[in-house]
Amino acid sequence: MLPAVIALLMLLSCTSGQKPAIQVILTNKGLQYGKHTGTGLVQEKLENITLPDISGEINIKIGKVHYTLSGIAVKQCDLPEPSVQFFQDATGFKTSSSGLNVALAGEWRTRFGAIHDGGSFDMVMFGVDVTSVVELGKAPDGHLSITSISCDALVGDVNIHFHGGARYSRKEIYTTVLQVGLIQTIPFSFDVNEVLSLDLPLTDIPLIDASRLNLGLKGEFYSIRSHKEPPFKAQPFTMPEQPDYMLAVGLSDFTLNSASYGYYSDGLLQIVINDSMIPSISPIRLNTTSMGVFIPQLPKKFPGLLMSLQVYAREAPMFSFQPGAAKLSSQVDVKAFAIEPNGTQVPLFKLSVDSKFSTKLWISGGSLKGSVTMDNEMYFCVSDKLGKGWILPRMKHAQLVNSVLKMEEGFLAVSSDVEVLLTDRFN
Repeated sequence: MLPAVIALLMLLSCTSGQKPAIQVILTNKGLQYGKHTGTGLVQEKLENITLPDISGEINIKIGKVHYTLSGIAVKQCDLPEPSVQFFQDATGFKTSSSGLNVALAGEWRTRFGAIHDGGSFDMVMFGVDVTSVVELGKAPDGHLSITSISCDALVGDVNIHFHGGARYSRKEIYTTVLQVGLIQTIPFSFDVNEVLSLDLPLTDIPLIDASRLNLGLKGEFYSIRSHKEPPFKAQPFTMPEQPDYMLAVGLSDFTLNSASYGYYSDGLLQIVINDSMIPSISPIRLNTTSMGVFIPQLPKKFPGLLMSLQVYAREAPMFSFQPGAAKLSSQVDVKAFAIEPNGTQVPLFKLSVDSKFSTKLWISGGSLKGSVTMDNEMYFCVSDKLGKGWILPRMKHAQLVNSVLKMEEGFLAVSSDVEVLLTDRFN
């Protein structure tokens, strides 16, 4: 049942020597909720799966018997709710379950020299007590791994029936069934859109104490085309303790700035504005006549000509998280051109605009909302979307509830509980 509790955390890979820009924390409250809700779901899944084939050999007095168990299906499973805890000695989890009952059925085949045999089997195990320790760490290829480092099982009673053929060393065969293990490693780096990819490798091994698991992630956006490193580094930050919530995620300003730099380094933070892009109801047009209200010399030197504006960022816009607010600074140049009848563009003037904005963010009604002001206190309306908010991400069978957002020096922290949607079927 442990992989069900930490499935979300397994979508990661590992590197070292870097400061994490994103931190993900699973608290003991979240672990216990995952255990409670996951037990029933795992039991339901167990009764609908077929185990991988198991092959091996058994030594008998006159040689070796090779066997294969196939089509092993869980026919029934009584899975009591286990105890699960963070286990510091192994940097992982320790789980204990008592009174497990399970019924299996499958096919068996044996080969002894030229002699082949086969049939089916039914096996029921009663009163199984299982204690296992799972370790989180780095696989040899650098990815996050989950490894079973110990699994002790005490079987109260076993009832096994082989149907058809001879019966070789039943004890060895069903013991093999009990000892099957799984080690799973999943990398995680993905394209956000056609411009950016997001890398989420671990920057170090997971940190575990008695109350929580802390994963430090690289959290860096890259340009897919150039994959160029930004000229700044992630700075360390410390997440506050939030034992009353199941999960907490800390996002440093480095992550947002790496996304900004990705767009900037690809030359995408620029736009050419012409008169066709101005709303038809606007009384001001992008031509020398209309602009003459602001610059009287224009219609005199360039009468009746259309204009275009080339707007581009001189530097990548930079975000800075501060207690209670986020700051955004941008440096933009605007080049104005007059368009001759033959299409030739004549440079008119260049305008440099340095702007600083303050943003406040909060979570309300399951949505991320915010407001933006300029540093001179004049309200700047970005769009209706900012006021309406963005709905918080929801997984297929779970959603964030009771979420709280707080901005600190260099990072923002989101603490939340998770609600598993048991009304949906897990497919």
